[in-house]
Amino acid sequence: MDYINAFWVGGLICVVGQILIDKTKLTPARILTGFVVAGVILGAVGLYKPLAEFAGAGASVPISGFGYVMCEGVKEVLAQDGALGILTGGLTSAAGGIAAAIFFGLIAALCTKSGDKF
Repeated sequence: MDYINAFWVGGLICVVGQILIDKTKLTPARILTGFVVAGVILGAVGLYKPLAEFAGAGASVPISGFGYVMCEGVKEVLAQDGALGILTGGLTSAAGGIAAAIFFGLIAALCTKSGDKF
């Protein structure tokens, strides 16, 4: 049942993104940023944590999950270190994902040939 919940919640998040791409004039970069900000806001008000516990990877793998992880990191470090946590908490908690994105981006760049799009 965990796989089914992850599948339909992750799919629903993707459907929302696809509807935004198809029905609005928003650029993909703005939609991406909106999902990150939505993850932060939903995490800050306590709505994303129950969703992440219910759906597992279906809620934590999409980009909104990245915003949620950053929000949780800020809240955790803010409670321990005070105001310095505002600057360091999000990057500390999301460092693994950021490092993986950079690494796999490098691998993709080395394995493909770049060129101009026409």
